[in-house]
Amino acid sequence: MFKEGSRDDAALAKEGLFDKLEIGIASDVTIRDKWSCGEIKKPETINYRTFKPEKGGLFCEKIFGPTKDWECYCGKYKKIKHKGIVCDRCGVEVTLSKVRRERMAHIELAVPIVHIWFFKTTPSRIGNVLGMTASDLERVIYYEEYVVIDPGNTDLVKKQLLNDAKYREVVEKWGKDAFVAKMGGEAVYDLLKSEDLESLLGELKDRLRKTKSQQARMKLAKRLKIVEGFVSSSNRPEWMVLKNIPVVPPDLRPLVPLDGGRFATSDLNDLYRRVINRNNRLKAILRLKTPEVIVRNEKRMLQEAVDALFDNGRHGHPVMGAGNRPLKSLSEMLKGKNGRFRQNLLGKRVDYSGRSVIIVGPELKFNQCGLPKEMALELFEPFIIKRLKDQGSVYTIRSAKKMIQRGAPEVWDVLEEIIKGHPVLLNRAPTLHRLGIQAFEPVLIEGKAIRVHPLVCAAFNADFDGDQMAVHVPLSIEAQLEAKVLMMAPDNIFLPSSGKPVATPSKDMTLGIYYLMADPTYFPEEHGGKTKVFKDEVEVLRALNAGGFILKDEICGSRRDETGRGIHIHEAIKVRIDGQIIETTPGRVFFNTIVPKELGFQNYSMPSKRISELILQCYKKVGLEATVRFLDDLKELGFVQSTKAAISMGLKDVRIPEIKKEILKDAYDKVAVVKKQYEDGIITDGERHSKTISIWTEVSDLLSNALYAEIKKQTNSKHNPLFLMIDSGARGNKSQLKQLGALRGLMAKPNGAIIESPITSNFREGLTVLEYSISSHGARKGLADTALKTADSGYLTRRLVDVAQDVIITEKDCGTLNHIEVSTIRQGSEELLPLKDRIYGRTVSENVYQPGDKSNVLAYAGDVLTSSQAEAIDDAGIDSVKIRSTLTCESRRGVCAKCYGLNLANGRLIGLGEAVGIIAAQSIGEPGTQLTMRTFHLGGIAATSSTPEIVAECDGILVYLDLRFVVDQEGNNLVLNKMGALHLVRDEGRSLSEYKKLLSTKSIESLATFPVELGAKILVDDGAAVTAGQRIAEVELHNIPIICDKPGFVHYEDLVEGVSTEKVTNKNTGLVELIVKQHRGELHPQIAIYADANMQELVGTYAIPSGAIISVEEGQRIAPGMLLARLPRGAIKTKDITGGLPRVAELVEARKPEDAADIAKIDGVVDFKGIQKNKRILVVRDEVTGMEEEHLISLTKHLIVQRGDSVIKGQQLTDGLVVPHEILEICGVRELQKYLVNEVQEVYRLQGVDINDKHIEIIVRQMLQKVRITDPGDTTLLFGEDVDKKEFYEENRRTEEDGGKPAQAVPVLLGITKASLGTESFISAASFQDTTRVLTDAACSSKTDYLLGFKENVIMGHMIPGGTGFDTHKRIKQHLEKEQEDLVFDFDSEFESVAG
Repeated sequence: MFKEGSRDDAALAKEGLFDKLEIGIASDVTIRDKWSCGEIKKPETINYRTFKPEKGGLFCEKIFGPTKDWECYCGKYKKIKHKGIVCDRCGVEVTLSKVRRERMAHIELAVPIVHIWFFKTTPSRIGNVLGMTASDLERVIYYEEYVVIDPGNTDLVKKQLLNDAKYREVVEKWGKDAFVAKMGGEAVYDLLKSEDLESLLGELKDRLRKTKSQQARMKLAKRLKIVEGFVSSSNRPEWMVLKNIPVVPPDLRPLVPLDGGRFATSDLNDLYRRVINRNNRLKAILRLKTPEVIVRNEKRMLQEAVDALFDNGRHGHPVMGAGNRPLKSLSEMLKGKNGRFRQNLLGKRVDYSGRSVIIVGPELKFNQCGLPKEMALELFEPFIIKRLKDQGSVYTIRSAKKMIQRGAPEVWDVLEEIIKGHPVLLNRAPTLHRLGIQAFEPVLIEGKAIRVHPLVCAAFNADFDGDQMAVHVPLSIEAQLEAKVLMMAPDNIFLPSSGKPVATPSKDMTLGIYYLMADPTYFPEEHGGKTKVFKDEVEVLRALNAGGFILKDEICGSRRDETGRGIHIHEAIKVRIDGQIIETTPGRVFFNTIVPKELGFQNYSMPSKRISELILQCYKKVGLEATVRFLDDLKELGFVQSTKAAISMGLKDVRIPEIKKEILKDAYDKVAVVKKQYEDGIITDGERHSKTISIWTEVSDLLSNALYAEIKKQTNSKHNPLFLMIDSGARGNKSQLKQLGALRGLMAKPNGAIIESPITSNFREGLTVLEYSISSHGARKGLADTALKTADSGYLTRRLVDVAQDVIITEKDCGTLNHIEVSTIRQGSEELLPLKDRIYGRTVSENVYQPGDKSNVLAYAGDVLTSSQAEAIDDAGIDSVKIRSTLTCESRRGVCAKCYGLNLANGRLIGLGEAVGIIAAQSIGEPGTQLTMRTFHLGGIAATSSTPEIVAECDGILVYLDLRFVVDQEGNNLVLNKMGALHLVRDEGRSLSEYKKLLSTKSIESLATFPVELGAKILVDDGAAVTAGQRIAEVELHNIPIICDKPGFVHYEDLVEGVSTEKVTNKNTGLVELIVKQHRGELHPQIAIYADANMQELVGTYAIPSGAIISVEEGQRIAPGMLLARLPRGAIKTKDITGGLPRVAELVEARKPEDAADIAKIDGVVDFKGIQKNKRILVVRDEVTGMEEEHLISLTKHLIVQRGDSVIKGQQLTDGLVVPHEILEICGVRELQKYLVNEVQEVYRLQGVDINDKHIEIIVRQMLQKVRITDPGDTTLLFGEDVDKKEFYEENRRTEEDGGKPAQAVPVLLGITKASLGTESFISAASFQDTTRVLTDAACSSKTDYLLGFKENVIMGHMIPGGTGFDTHKRIKQHLEKEQEDLVFDFDSEFESVAG
């Protein structure tokens, strides 16, 4: 199916010297004359006695070449001297046996056969060209019906189908020669050959212009595209029907003899044999006078045999082999994980590699790894042999190998020499991001395990419980140089995903450093002494090492050793440093001996987070080399000090809080009250459940905090080791501590629902049998999750890599003026992501000024923000900054460095040729895998998130903004809408209206913002002063209330018992509750409020959603703020990445979420217009223009807006997740981009994973790469076609230059799978998914792959166009090589002239 030019082209292609690849449909002539080396006529494979190939069979040496190098079949010619001779006895050419991997043959078919790919792959190419349906075609191809090819003068129509009876009837009526009707491949061949594509194209374009129906236009456009593909390429449609089929070279479908006289063979041989047998039988039948029925059946069987060869199982039942297993056809050999593309072309095995178990190597430097001697000997063998020969120790390779096997002393000397400066690569599977492969200088060690530096474990995600690593040796000078310059471990100390240090001390090292830097615990004044003062650090260290300082237990008091010298490591001392007297501890002075001087004296405790910040600071101030040295010193110091500190945890260190019994008793009482409320019918079962869970969650937190406070207490001037471990960040967290000493708490069922009764025991007390079985339930869920989710996460990463693989940095600056705006991400009053973190390392698109001072420029347009600039902007109180982004980059291919910003892995501007797309995919995919692998650590503990009250964080004035509320009988303000918020502002003595105006125009910054839910009870009046810690509001967690805002009398409307409502008797209480149920009728359940008891004057109506429980009775008099009905919120489920990973997949695949929310299409005011077909009609009316937009909303959905609410375009009207496609349609591209980036970030933020926005932006950019044509104008584009933006602008530019009308298009959002398959490169798309469809599609329109991305170049065996293979670098390299040649030439000419 591939196109090929002359034999010269083939020779060039073999050398790899080509820069594009075209695919087309092969004609019969190409198959027979260009590809084939002979026809196969016999189904035989090899002779089972001699094991030699049969002549003319599937392994024939005459056709395919000799099985042994330089030896013909009969043995007349042997040895290389006869090269190229064709034996006159057996006809075999004397050549290398590897030609049997290249030479093809063909089978001449008795009748034309339709290629199943072109007929069965949707959309059917043959069907579209002929304008016939797939089912009609199938009947013709498989000899069920005739098709009219030429109606002649009859009343038949071309392409009309005739069954047997009809055909006989027509023959009787008109005679056999009056018309032509055939069946099978022959009929299809004739039809395709007679099709005039040019006129068909014109006719289709005409019809497309005239058709108004959208569906018909889409259908026509699809057909037009296929026909246009044939017209614009050199393909002929009749080539989709085969007269010859090519036979794959024999070495690609081997037949291997096994022990015991049996053979293992490739399935293809069986499939080919079936085709040859049927073909030969058909030829024989056709020569005889055989009845038509038998011939027809034989032809159908041949068609089916060829179908099975190309794509077994695509049509009818698959052909089975031994053991009832479907045979693997040619399609299967290309498809899927084990197909040719993914198994052999994208994933190749490499030579010079070894693997072994890893052990810790604390004595290593950061850039070293320990390599077992025997392994190194094996890996570096060729280098050793060369050096031994150069030294003259040996003269032949064989003697060198013997010497190596003997283990001669000089071999070890040579090995030591070679290994110096020759890096090796270490890789730990799974390689989830680029830090999974790093280069190290090898150090020879005894034993058989590889030694790894403890600080690189985090990058590899390695531990020493039996993990293995693979070693690879870079062979060429270029490879060694790349490993040395770009891949060494010291160059990889920051995560490319967030720029945070990855090589930070952990576990023991953290503990040691923390111990050393701990706050002083011994104050001499308290023991009757004086604080010692030292003149410098040296003196402190001398005193520290001088003599032991013993802290005895409380009975003896503390005493010095006999000599009275020495100081305690945690003693409070004073010391002069850089001319200043500083209060510190000897431990801190000791620690500062390893800190680079530029960082100053570190005088605070050092948990792991601080260490991480210190490393980052160190890198920024003193550079990489000093940082790496500092890291090594940290490791050394950490291990030594944690050994000296000898911190270990005893059972007694887990102190159970004394208040535990009291708190538990209190909780049981509260639960009993809730249960009683349920039994009395005040609350529903769902509410009871969620209230119970809230009570236990509170208890859990309370006890956890009490326990933490307990272990924080010092006893006898010593810290609790458990506290040290947790506080330093070395091991454990509050949740694990809670389980050890407080209570295990609530557990979750496997489906995510929380079990009401918690485990009140902890691990120190021990669990009861029942508690144990409940907790094992959760633990198992964790393990099962892990196994399932790892696969999901891996698949997500694969799709992400595929969609972004060709995003490369192609230029320095694209010069765009576009930008995106970023601001701090807040949740309520909490700052989740400060502005400085979002803008660091990004390019500002316009000047940033100090607020209120235009003369003070904080950053100029085009600046790439440093961390200090980002901090200055954040500190200046600037709300949002306009930055450049890959989303708005205008580079023609890839993205530009300015729009991308800094390379987070090294803090420098990104270089040309960087594969930022792949890095983005890895950054998003890697934590997904990590998180899925971590679910089991908490053993299924329920972690719910929500607080029942809002508390002021600081003093200020409380301002209501966009809030509708009603005052209830108790004088509290009840919130009636969802979109409002409470703002806490600084008291500046302004009036309330002034504050509101300033807040609504964003002229002042509020100290804190609290979004409030519907039904929240505000305890403070609008404009009142509040103090820090004061309760502002209470939030209703368990129900969504429907509150009355006017006084009056209740009247039920459409609340018909048995239809729209049902009375449910509470099993426990016997009380009857009225619940609104889902119904299919035309009823619109609502409660109307009338001003009088006669129900004359209507005051207001309240729609009641299904599932709500009605709290008032017909005719009841009610006051404002009373509850009319309540809708129980869904039972609380745990928030876990289990929900998170599918959510990320849903977002990047642009799927429509289940139970999606409706969003407002215009700005306006909400109103209702009754009901239609079981749907509520909600209208948004723009009061200025009078424009209206109707929304049909299912009665089962819960509305979050009410009549009279003002909404803005894109605002949610109902509960649920928003459909991204709707955001694009209503709010435009920018809003959608913002939504997708923020939503993906939200999922990772919940898990505490840090990913920079730029990575998500790259994926979103790829999802929005295409536009859908709405009006083709005078261009060659088709209506409804999705084309690349680049192609669209290019086509419009050409059309406008020619004076034509440009096309119109709208942006379209594609999921990553669809976007990957829509890539320009068909090789890349075929190697991803849907291989057969992609190849068929590409072949029909003779697509050309210009080999611009990574995957296609890897597959073709070329150097990838990124990194050191990027065009610019390649050009420099060629230029240097050319210069060298010129120089050599000049030297020679100089030499000649001298000689002359």
